[in-house]
Amino acid sequence: MTGNIAAIGAALAVIGAGIGIGNIGAKAMEAIARQPEAVGDIRSNMILMAALIEGAALIAIILAFFG
Repeated sequence: MTGNIAAIGAALAVIGAGIGIGNIGAKAMEAIARQPEAVGDIRSNMILMAALIEGAALIAIILAFFG
């Protein structure tokens, strides 16, 4: 039973991370379209935030299986 609950927790973490990174990408493209001269700053901030979300998702997956 706990294996099923851990799998559901890991799945929710992955789905949440996917939605979050998708939103970051969409908003970054929208921002670049509005202000193309700021593409470098927007891209670096987008990559940083995506990495932070991936890290949080990885920790959530690890805690789901081993917590």
